[in-house]
Amino acid sequence: MKKKGKIVIGVVVAVVIVLLLVGPLSVWNWVPTLKKPLVTYKVGALLSVTGPAAWLGTPERNTVRMIEEEINEAGGINGHPLEVIVEDTVGDATKTVTAAKKLISKDEVLAIVGPSRSGTTMAVIPIVEEAEIPLISCAAAEAIVVPVKRWVFKTPQKDSDAAIRIYEYMKEQGISKIAIITGTTGFGDQGRGQLKKFASEFDITIVVDETYGPEDTDMTAQLTKIKASEAEALVNWSIVAGQVIVAKNMRQLAMEIPLFQSHGFGNVKYAQTAGEAGEGIIFPCGRLLAVDTLAEDHPQKEVLTRYKEEYEAKYNEDVSTFGGHAWDALYLVIEALEEVGPDRGKIRDYIENKKGFVGTGGVFNFSPEDHNGLDKYAFEMLAVKDGKFVVAE
Repeated sequence: MKKKGKIVIGVVVAVVIVLLLVGPLSVWNWVPTLKKPLVTYKVGALLSVTGPAAWLGTPERNTVRMIEEEINEAGGINGHPLEVIVEDTVGDATKTVTAAKKLISKDEVLAIVGPSRSGTTMAVIPIVEEAEIPLISCAAAEAIVVPVKRWVFKTPQKDSDAAIRIYEYMKEQGISKIAIITGTTGFGDQGRGQLKKFASEFDITIVVDETYGPEDTDMTAQLTKIKASEAEALVNWSIVAGQVIVAKNMRQLAMEIPLFQSHGFGNVKYAQTAGEAGEGIIFPCGRLLAVDTLAEDHPQKEVLTRYKEEYEAKYNEDVSTFGGHAWDALYLVIEALEEVGPDRGKIRDYIENKKGFVGTGGVFNFSPEDHNGLDKYAFEMLAVKDGKFVVAE
C-alpha cells in the first residue's frame, strides 16, 4: 500500500512539474474538455422605439432582434456570440446623445446601428467622430453623409435621388407647377432643400412653399393657400403623423391634385391609417414593398423575399422599408466582423470599401467619396391602391 501511495504521489508531482514547465496557457490545449470562452461581439443600436417616430424605430428594433437571434442560433459570428444593445432614443436628440455616449464608454460596442431619425443622427455625429466608432445610420437626410464624415455611413437612399425621381415622374405626367409642404424636422428641412434645388433642372416651378411643425395636427390653413394656387400637384416631405394628416386634410378640402410623398412614406401603416384619403398617393421607395413584382433574376429578389418572409412570419405585421434600413446596417457590420474581426478601425475600412453588398435598399457600392453607396436607381415609384403599395403606372 505504501509503495502504491508513493507511485501516485510521484505521478501527481510529475504532472505538476510538466504544467509548470509548459506554462498555464497550455492547460487549455492540454485538457480537451476545457475551452476558452469566446468574446461576445457587442453592437449598439440607437432606435426610436417609442415616441413620435415609433413607426420607424419599432420595426428597426424588431429587425435587429430577429437578426441577433438568427445569428446566435447559427453559432454566432465565427463562433462569437452577437449582442445587440438597443437604446430607445424616443426620437429625442438629447437622449440620443446620452445613449450614444453610454454605448461607447460603458458598453464598449464595436459599431452603432441607427439612429432612426435624421435630426438625432446629426446630433451624434460629433460624438462618434471623436470616439472613432463606425455609425451606420438608418435615417435618410443626405447631410448625414454629405460631406463625407470618416466614421459615418447610412443605408437609406439619398434625399436628392428621391427628389429627382419625383420630378422625373412629374415631367412624364406633364406637371410643371407644384406646391411643396414640408415638416420642420431635420428630414423635412433637408427634403425641402432638395426639392428647391432640383426643380429648375426639370422645368418645374414651385408656386407655394409651406411648412408645419412636428407636433401640428391640422394643415388646413396651409393647404387652403395651396388649393387657391396654380399648383398641379403637391409634394409633402416629412415623417410620422404629418404624412397622414396632409392626406386627410386634402380630402376634407376636396383637393383634386395628386399628392406625392417622400421616401419617408415607406410603411404601409401610413396608407392604412390615411384610409380613403391615402388612395393614389405616389412616392419613391426601395423595392422591398414591391418585391412580388420583381423578376426572379433581379439581384435583390432573394434578399428582399427572405427579409419580408422572415419578418412577417415572426412579428405578424407588414414589413417596412424602415426595418429594411436596420437589416442593411446590421448585416454590413456582421459581414465586416466576419472578415476583419472586432476592430473598429478595420470595420470602418471594410464598409467604406465594400462593393456589391445586396441589401433591402439596393445594391450598395461604398467608396471613400460615397458613404451611402446607392444611386437614384435604388428607387421605384410606388402608389397606394386599395390600401396597398403597387408600382406606379
